[in-house]
Amino acid sequence: MAADRLVGIDVGSKRIGVSRSDPTALIASPIGTFPPDKIISELKQLHQQSAIKSFIIGWPLSLNGHENESTKMVSSFIKKIRSAFPQAEIITLDERFTSKVAKQALIDSGVKKKKREQKGIVDSTAATILLQQYLDELN
Repeated sequence: MAADRLVGIDVGSKRIGVSRSDPTALIASPIGTFPPDKIISELKQLHQQSAIKSFIIGWPLSLNGHENESTKMVSSFIKKIRSAFPQAEIITLDERFTSKVAKQALIDSGVKKKKREQKGIVDSTAATILLQQYLDELN
């Protein structure tokens, strides 16, 4: 099995964006976007390829920093992750503005408007930005 990886997750009610670190934990790359009912099986497949050491999960706070309905949804998701991956560390990070930053990153990198309008690409990019922010703090 390859080196342990960190996985970034942007949880949504319809789609969950996923990213993964490289073996050196320096670079985050998008993996894709998955429906909530398939995410645990997708993560287990990812874990078979490279053990997942930690999950970096976006913690959705309101603009004024308070928890909200989305926070409750993510909290429920974290319980599922803990159950499926009891050995993995779970870290939550404030995800305010990650979707907005993701959209701008796609524009800046020249992704065509039609592709940017596919919500899944924004979700996986948001997960990648979240994980990269964490990796940058580590290094």
